[in-house]
Amino acid sequence: MPTVKEVTFNLLRKLGITNIVGNPGSTEETFLKNFPEDFDYVMALQEASVVGIADGLSQGLRKPVIVNVHTGAGLGNAMGNLLTAYLNKTPLIITAGQQTREMLLMEPFLTNIDATQLPKPWVKWAYQPARAEDVPGAFLRAYATAIQEPAGPVFLSLPLDDWDKEMSFETPVRSVSTRKGPDPDCLKTFANKLNAARNPVLIYGGDIARAGANAWANGVAFAERLNAAVWDAPFCERTPFPETHPLFAGELPAAIGPLSDKLAGHDLIVVVGAPVFRYYPYVPGSYLPKGSELIHITDDHDEAAKAIVGDSLVADAGLFLEAILPLINQRSSQTKTPLREAPKTPVTGLPLSPSAVFATLKSSSPNELVVTNESPSNTADFQDQFRFDKPDSFYTFASGGLGWNMPASVGLALAEKKTGRNRPVLCLMGDGSYQYSLQSVYTAVQQNAHVIYVVLQNHEYGILKEFAVLEETPNVPGLDLPGIDIVSLAKGYGANAVHAETSDELAQAYRSALDFKGTSVIVVPITAKLGNLIQK
Repeated sequence: MPTVKEVTFNLLRKLGITNIVGNPGSTEETFLKNFPEDFDYVMALQEASVVGIADGLSQGLRKPVIVNVHTGAGLGNAMGNLLTAYLNKTPLIITAGQQTREMLLMEPFLTNIDATQLPKPWVKWAYQPARAEDVPGAFLRAYATAIQEPAGPVFLSLPLDDWDKEMSFETPVRSVSTRKGPDPDCLKTFANKLNAARNPVLIYGGDIARAGANAWANGVAFAERLNAAVWDAPFCERTPFPETHPLFAGELPAAIGPLSDKLAGHDLIVVVGAPVFRYYPYVPGSYLPKGSELIHITDDHDEAAKAIVGDSLVADAGLFLEAILPLINQRSSQTKTPLREAPKTPVTGLPLSPSAVFATLKSSSPNELVVTNESPSNTADFQDQFRFDKPDSFYTFASGGLGWNMPASVGLALAEKKTGRNRPVLCLMGDGSYQYSLQSVYTAVQQNAHVIYVVLQNHEYGILKEFAVLEETPNVPGLDLPGIDIVSLAKGYGANAVHAETSDELAQAYRSALDFKGTSVIVVPITAKLGNLIQK
């Protein structure tokens, strides 16, 4: 008879899930022994990188990926990026080994105690099979749960002695729908409000990007039919609307009062595919401008329930846009000038300003490029220079948890190879953010991933210094980062690494990294600059 492992791998083949990202431990080796040739195993040096790589790979492939981490200790290391995967709505199947069943009662060394509780609340479902024969079925349920909207990670705790047990039955593959259509009555009510609105405004979120190319196109058509300005939601993790479009207004600030002020004059605020709202930090004010109301479309019932204002419709963003378009009257169209102009940026003077760095990179970037950004204090400057007008071109974290973008860039680059798109991945990092998952550079090198890390080095946690000004908290310790040799760290993992000070040196290093098609790290000293954190 076949073993639990054989039945499980056959099931995964039928589901098309053959990518596993992991960091092996003793309780996982029984799962990994005699690893099948038709599966791809990507090894990372630490579990935070494991989850981040899998997240990027899953988003790039638009399908689930298996994550394999080590029992309770390894799962603990993974939790930061697991939180991000949950908020990114990425369908990961997180697996961790468990001690031998016969010893679980005495809780021996490396037991994952209360295994299903540890990853909560950042998984949709957590389970440890009651018997070995339930392992394949648990994978099937995990798959079905992960891909249903809102998609997200699930967790399985798997005792190490289950895999060699014999099974007398196969686990049949079944299908499950993944998208929610809009309620017809609510849809009609929303359409009537839109047609009656004097001056509506749109706020788009990452769900539109996740819903695919048709949703992107329908989001553009929806805005043009309404002739309405489009804002990105605060802390938007994916680009949902072409940022070169005349109706694009920018990204909303993540604070109550400033966000409301940006929307003044609009009588109807329409949020599609985003929470209402991601606020941080607290700046008081009215949730909505005077005289306005809000309608909200989300695939997440929890986001709908906790929205602080407005009427919510739970539905797939793409299906909503497809259904609402025929119900919307065409408004008189007029030529609009861009609502947000990129400033002219000098690229001289040393150290370079963040704007000069981004302008230099943008001027040398190919048309087909994937970009990630984890340089929080320089986000406004980045958004001024990089305007994304194609789907699936920009990714970042929905959580604010540092340490995601570096490994996720590796996963995105691997997805580019697997799909044959072969776009390079440009990962923009602050020197503080770079330290959280720098082990992922090793995996990038070993996998020959075309990733270019550009590290903006100001020897400080710039974003925290901005918050110190906002919150009037002077003399906070630990905000300076002297003495870090990032070039040497990158070379230690095998990457091509250089130091670039001038715009000419940066442009040359970047062009060389684009030609190299492997993993490169470019370190650029920048000015220490405090901006207007909230208004930007």
